[in-house]
Amino acid sequence: MKKNLFLFILTLFAASCTNQNDPKIPIPVNAKPIILKAGMEIRVNQDNEFAFDLLKNTITTSGETNVFVSPLSVSIALGMAWNGANGQTKTEMGTALKMSGMSANDINGYYQILQSTLPGIDPTTKLNIANSVWYKTGFSVKPDFLKVNSDYFNAYIKELDFAQSWAVDTINNWCSKKTNNLIKNSLDKISSDAVMYLVNAIYFKGIWRKHFKTKNTKEANFTNELGKDVKINMMYQKDTFAYLQDNYAQYLDMPYGNKAFSMTVILPNDGKTTGDVLNILTNDYWNNMLSNMPSQNVEVYMPRFKTQNNFTLNEPLQKMGMNLAFTKNADFSGISDISLMISRVIHDTYVDVTEEGTEAAAVTVVEVGYTSVLNPPIPVFKVNKPFLFVIREKSTGVILFIGKMGDVDKY
Repeated sequence: MKKNLFLFILTLFAASCTNQNDPKIPIPVNAKPIILKAGMEIRVNQDNEFAFDLLKNTITTSGETNVFVSPLSVSIALGMAWNGANGQTKTEMGTALKMSGMSANDINGYYQILQSTLPGIDPTTKLNIANSVWYKTGFSVKPDFLKVNSDYFNAYIKELDFAQSWAVDTINNWCSKKTNNLIKNSLDKISSDAVMYLVNAIYFKGIWRKHFKTKNTKEANFTNELGKDVKINMMYQKDTFAYLQDNYAQYLDMPYGNKAFSMTVILPNDGKTTGDVLNILTNDYWNNMLSNMPSQNVEVYMPRFKTQNNFTLNEPLQKMGMNLAFTKNADFSGISDISLMISRVIHDTYVDVTEEGTEAAAVTVVEVGYTSVLNPPIPVFKVNKPFLFVIREKSTGVILFIGKMGDVDKY
C-alpha cells in the first residue's frame, strides 16, 4: 500500500527537471517509504478512486482533446471547504471526494501527513504544496474554520479588500509564486458575491531515474484521436522498467529521482481507445495492475509534449454527487452564520515532458459567495386590448378617477 501512495501521486500530476545527462552523476538512493497511520491506506484508495472519477468526468464535460488534472490539488482545496460544510452539503462533498469510514480528524490528519512528507521524500525532486484562504474585508469567518485549515493544511490566511482592482493580482501573484511562475492568472475576476477564496497550488519538478538522451529524439508520426497523422518529436530509450500488457492496454512505469515518484503510461492496445480503458479503470483494477507489473527490458518511444488546461469543475463535481454546495440551499455554516455557497471551482494545470523529466503545476481555486436569490422572470405587460385604469391619491387611497378603455384612437 505504501507503493500505491507513491504511485497515487503520479496519477495526479507528472514531474520535470534540469539537465542530468551526465553519466557521472550518481543514481539516487531509493526513497524510504512514507509511514501512514493505521487505517489511512483506506483514504489513499479513496483518493485514487476520486482521481479516476475526476478525470473521466472532466473529459466528458470539457470536450477537450487533451485533459490534464491534479486530483490532489482539487482534493486538498475541496478538503478545506469540506471543513466548513454541514448537513447534506458535507455528505455530498464527502461522496464526491470518496470520503467514508474515517473521522474528520483522521481525514484532516491524512491531508496533513501528505503535505508535510511528500515535499521531502526525494531530494532530487522539487515539490511544493501550498494552501491559502483569502476572505473579504469585513466578512465574519468562524475562528474554528480558520484554525482547522491553519493547523491541518498549513494555510496562509489573509483578509483582503476584494473591491480593490489589485485584489485579483494579489491572489494570482501568490499562485504564480507557488507554481514557479507556470500558472499566473487562474483567477479571472473577483465575483461581486464572493466573500472567500480557498486556494491550493502544487508545483513538481523532477528528473527521470533513467533519462532519455536528446540525440535519440527523432521526428515521427503521431496518430491523433481524429485518425490524422501529425509530426512530433519522439524520444527513445531501451532499459529495464516495470511493464505489463493485458487485454486493454500496455502499462509502463517510469520512475523519477529516487523512485519516490513515477509516471505510469497507459497505451491502449490496437482496437482499443483511451475511453475503453477509462471505462474499466477503477481503483481495484489499478491496484491489481500495479501489483502484477514485472521488471523487464523495454524499448520505449515517448513523445515530448506540453499541455496546459483551464477548467471550471462545477459540472464534473456535480456529476460526482456534489450538488447542494453549488446551490442556494448549501450549508456552509461551519464558515459563517451568513448563507454561503460555492460559486466556482477553477482548476488550472500545466505539464511539460522532455528527455530530462517532467515539470507540472496545478492551481485549484474554490470561490465561496453569498447564496444568490434567483430573480423572478421579468413580466410582460403589453396593453393591446381593452383595459381599466384608476387615478388615486396614494396616502389616503381615495380614487380620483376610474375608467375603461375599450378602444383607443390614434392620437
